[in-house]
Amino acid sequence: MNISIQNKLFLSHFCAIILVSGSVGSFFYNSAIDNLTSSLQSRLKNSAALISQGLKSIDLEGIATPKDKVKDQYKQGVKILQDFVKVNPDIAFIYVMKHENNKVIFILDSDMEEPAAPGEVYEEATSHLLEGFMRPSVDAEITTDKWGSFLSGYAPLLQIEGQNYLIGIDMVADEVESKLLILKLSGLLSFLASFLLAAIFSRMLSKNFINRIDKMVGRMASIIPSEHPEQLKKTGDEFQNLTRSLESMAERLAENQSKLQHNQEALEDAKNELEQRVEERTAELVDTNQQLVIEIAERERIERQLKALSLTDHLTGILNRRAISNQLEIECKTITSDQNSYCLVMIDLDKFKSINDNYGHNIGDNILKHAVASFQRGLREHDLLSRWGGEEFLAVLPDTDIKQASLIAQRLCNDLAGTVFRSSQENIQLTASFGVSRYQFGEDIKLCIKRADNALYQAKASGRNQVIINDESL
Repeated sequence: MNISIQNKLFLSHFCAIILVSGSVGSFFYNSAIDNLTSSLQSRLKNSAALISQGLKSIDLEGIATPKDKVKDQYKQGVKILQDFVKVNPDIAFIYVMKHENNKVIFILDSDMEEPAAPGEVYEEATSHLLEGFMRPSVDAEITTDKWGSFLSGYAPLLQIEGQNYLIGIDMVADEVESKLLILKLSGLLSFLASFLLAAIFSRMLSKNFINRIDKMVGRMASIIPSEHPEQLKKTGDEFQNLTRSLESMAERLAENQSKLQHNQEALEDAKNELEQRVEERTAELVDTNQQLVIEIAERERIERQLKALSLTDHLTGILNRRAISNQLEIECKTITSDQNSYCLVMIDLDKFKSINDNYGHNIGDNILKHAVASFQRGLREHDLLSRWGGEEFLAVLPDTDIKQASLIAQRLCNDLAGTVFRSSQENIQLTASFGVSRYQFGEDIKLCIKRADNALYQAKASGRNQVIINDESL
C-alpha cells in the first residue's frame, strides 16, 4: 500500500505527541491522585488529634453502658462531638472508643439518628484503628461497616489506669469518591484536549511540510522543458515526485549554482534570525515567570501582614480588641466548670489625657509602649494582654482564681508605679488603675467584662493607682 508522505508525517508526529503527553499526563494524574489521598488522610489524622484536645476534661470513666446515656458527662461529650461535626461539612461522624479486654467498644457517638450505644462492641476494628489508641492514625483505604462506607482518622484521647481511649473521625466515602471523580474527569478532559491538539498540530505540521514540497515540485515543473512532459508525471509519493523533478533539473541547477548558493546563505541567515528570536522570546518568558513568582511571594507576604495587622495593635504590637474578643469566646467554650475558670484584669492608665495634652501624642504613644512592656514583664507566660482601646488594656489570666488574679494585678500596679518614663522634657511618673473580675461558668462574657470595667471605675473614683475586685462569688 502506497501511503503518502503527508499521512506518514501526520501519523509519526501524532503518535510521538500522544506518547509524550500521555506519559507526562499519567505521571501528573497519578501524582494528583496520591496527593489528594494523602491530603485527605493527613487532614483526618490532624483533625482527630486536634479534636482530642477538647475532650480531656470529660469524665469518660463514668460512661460504660447504655444506661449511662442519662449522665451529664455523656450528654456533654456528645454535644461537643456534634458541635465539631456541624462546623465541618466534610465530617460525617465523630466518636470515642475504648480498648479493653481485647475488644473495642463505643463510649460516645455524634450520630443523631442511630448512635452507637455506650459499651457497644465494634466488630470491624482494623489495624489502623487499633494503632489509633497509641498514636494518630488513618485508614489506608475506605472501610465499610453497618453505618456505611467511610475513610476514617484516629488519635489517642487519654489513658486512665491503663485503659485506652481514642477519638475517631469518619469522612463519608461518597465525599472522598466525589473528590477523586472530579480529579479523574479533569484528567480525562485533559487527555481528550491533548488528543485533539495533537491531531491538529500534527495535521498542520505535515500539511505545512508537504505544501512546501508541492511548491518546489510546481516551481521545478515551470522550468522543465515542455518537450519532456513524462518527467512531470506523478507516480509515487511526494518525495519520489521531488526526486524526479530534481533529476530533470540537474543540468539547469549547474548553471544556477551561484544563485542557489546565494539563496542558501539567505536561508541560513533566516534560520539564525529565527533562532535568535526564539532565544529572545524564551528569555522574555523566563523573566516573566520570575516576575510572576516574585509577585506571588509578595502577595502572600502582604496577606500575612494584613492578617497579623487585623489581630494586633499597630502601636504596641499586642493583641487588639477584636483578637482578644475572639480568644475570650474560645476560652468560654473550654470552661467546663468553675474549677478551671479564668479572670479578667481591666487596666487604665491614670491621667493619660493630661499627659497627651501637656507633652504631645508622640510622648503619649511612647508611654503606652512603656506601660505595655511593664505589664508584659509582670504577666505569666500563658497570660494574654490586649489593647482594649485608647489607654485601656485587658489582661486574660487562664486557669486562675480571683485571689491569684488580684495578686498579679497588684504586682502590675506596683511595677508600673515603681518605674519612671524618661523623656527629653522631664521624667514622668506613671500609675494605673485596675479592675479584676472572674468568669462564672455559663455566663455571658460581656457580664464578666462589665464587672471588671465597673471595678476599674471604682478604682479610679477611689483615688487611682490601686486594684479593685468585683466578683459575684465573693
